[in-house]
Amino acid sequence: MKSEFSKSWSKSVQPRKQRKFRANAPNHIKRTFMGCNLDKALRTKYGRRNIVVRKGDEVKVMRGQFKGKLGKVGEVDIKNTRLQIEGIQRAKKMGGEKLITWFHPSSVKIVVLNTDDSRRMKRGKKVAEDVKKIEEKVTPEKKVEEKTVKKIVKKKTEEGKK
Repeated sequence: MKSEFSKSWSKSVQPRKQRKFRANAPNHIKRTFMGCNLDKALRTKYGRRNIVVRKGDEVKVMRGQFKGKLGKVGEVDIKNTRLQIEGIQRAKKMGGEKLITWFHPSSVKIVVLNTDDSRRMKRGKKVAEDVKKIEEKVTPEKKVEEKTVKKIVKKKTEEGKK
């Protein structure tokens, strides 16, 4: 991988190249690194596993000192791949002063989506409808495993992108 960012660079086993790719990426690509897992109820509703986190989403912390805490996303920092949750602050070691706490999107789970933008879940609704259609076609005698349903949905979404 060269010194500049290359969109055509596919992958490497070497961690230094992976870190370099993420560090040198432009902001429109870094935005995709802000992906966050959805709660199980939201997964079934929208037919997606994850989505880019936004200000106003309610999240649950899944890792670290604040594990299990709920809060609204107050600020999203795409440049540094981190987000701030309202109501969660940490104390300074000396003096006990309250400080803003930042979280990586991989360590939180979205519980309630901010649905102000109608285009945000456009792709997810279509996929969820496709899953329902496939499940309706399958009779109880011919139960299809979840993996095959997911493969069919994945093919349809790839076709839709092209």
